[in-house]
Amino acid sequence: MVTSRARGRWAALLLAGLTPVVAELTLGNPPLRQAWLLLLWTPIYGAGTVLIRELVRRTGRGWPAVLLLGAAYGIVEEGLALQALTSPTIYGVADWAPRILGLNSAYTELNIPYHAVFSVALPILLVDLLFSDLRHRPYLGRIGLVAAGAVFVLGALLLRWTAAFIDPGHQAPPAALAAFVPVIAALTMLALRFTPRSSSPPTTASRTVPPPPDPLTAAPRTAPPPPNPPTAAPRTAPPPPVVACLAGVVAFGYLALLFPFGGARHPAFTQGGWTVVPMVTAALLAVVAGVLLRRWTAHGGWHDRHSLALAGGALVAHTVFGVIANGENTTDRMSLAALGLVMIALLALLARRTR
Repeated sequence: MVTSRARGRWAALLLAGLTPVVAELTLGNPPLRQAWLLLLWTPIYGAGTVLIRELVRRTGRGWPAVLLLGAAYGIVEEGLALQALTSPTIYGVADWAPRILGLNSAYTELNIPYHAVFSVALPILLVDLLFSDLRHRPYLGRIGLVAAGAVFVLGALLLRWTAAFIDPGHQAPPAALAAFVPVIAALTMLALRFTPRSSSPPTTASRTVPPPPDPLTAAPRTAPPPPNPPTAAPRTAPPPPVVACLAGVVAFGYLALLFPFGGARHPAFTQGGWTVVPMVTAALLAVVAGVLLRRWTAHGGWHDRHSLALAGGALVAHTVFGVIANGENTTDRMSLAALGLVMIALLALLARRTR
């Protein structure tokens, strides 16, 4: 019989391997023919997400902490390691929109939330659904936590080394690097100290029956109070298929508003000052989605099938966008579409396990 500790190690390994697949491969970056590049990215992606989950579970925090730490992770990867947030040459992203305080504005708006959701939150959610008995516990002990942190640092150094080949000659300004560090520290502190604590769902064993009243101190019996007036039915979350469709619309819309594709050099095929329109629209779309999700999950009507629908809708839409935007040729687009079909099949199998 597999012990809980051994299952935790397997879950951590699965999370580490799944993260770069979700964040990069299922978007077509890199194409399937260059999937070996994931070996270079797994240390920072996989160990980073495992580290975030361990810190969140050990401090008893919830999904707001996961997203804040995911944003901090995005700054570490894009700002400190790859240094794409400040580079005037990498990927041509400096031409997407005006640079603000030395930052590639549209690229920053696209990638920091992207890492928080697709590099961190969704892989954690999927593995929690697969290992549902461990979802409220850390996967690793102290030695595993330290090891994950060490691998994450080595992964960041490895990515910094590979950046010299991707973007030769660029070095982020010292002022920018000095600004990134306190922002990362502030996001980490906010996530682990000031976000609400997560409460696990009550179980039958935890429900206790109140003791009978003491006959010596009980108040005399009186007439029963009048019945309460009828109240409105509590709000419930939409059905899982609706959640999946809405998640897909938000994911596809956010990517399409900020990532130039189809020959465009600016977000949403805009020019000049009009670039601010898709940037503001994407920000509003993210805020509305966050408010709705917060409202739907604030009561008992949200279940695991809703969570799986949320993840599945976002993943399928982001792979569809990858087929449209990232495929360099017909072969790449067809291979990514085939990978998307495999992903849908795996999500369907997970749905059969999910109650």
